[in-house]
Amino acid sequence: MATSNEFHDYVIDCLLRVGEITSKKMMGEYCLYYNGKLVGDICDNRVLFKKTASSERLLCDCKLEYPYEGSKTLMYVAEELENIDLMTELLNGMYEELPEPKKRKK
Repeated sequence: MATSNEFHDYVIDCLLRVGEITSKKMMGEYCLYYNGKLVGDICDNRVLFKKTASSERLLCDCKLEYPYEGSKTLMYVAEELENIDLMTELLNGMYEELPEPKKRKK
């Protein structure tokens, strides 16, 4: 099941309260970026964040799920999206822990 436009817009609206959130459509689903760094995916009407020290600490009760067959597990987030304080701490922590995006060759 592909992610609905309504769910995508809901996720973006929730996370825009934290900072610069963008998404890029990939294979019918979406990659989520925070200040230019890939932090997770929106797949099958689910929000999935990468595992980092911050996400494992702050989302310790979240289930690990596969966004698609053959992928790494990511942390499934449901009700927590509307918790601005939690999402702010999560995304800022993840931003510090994730590597800088690789420069594209021209």
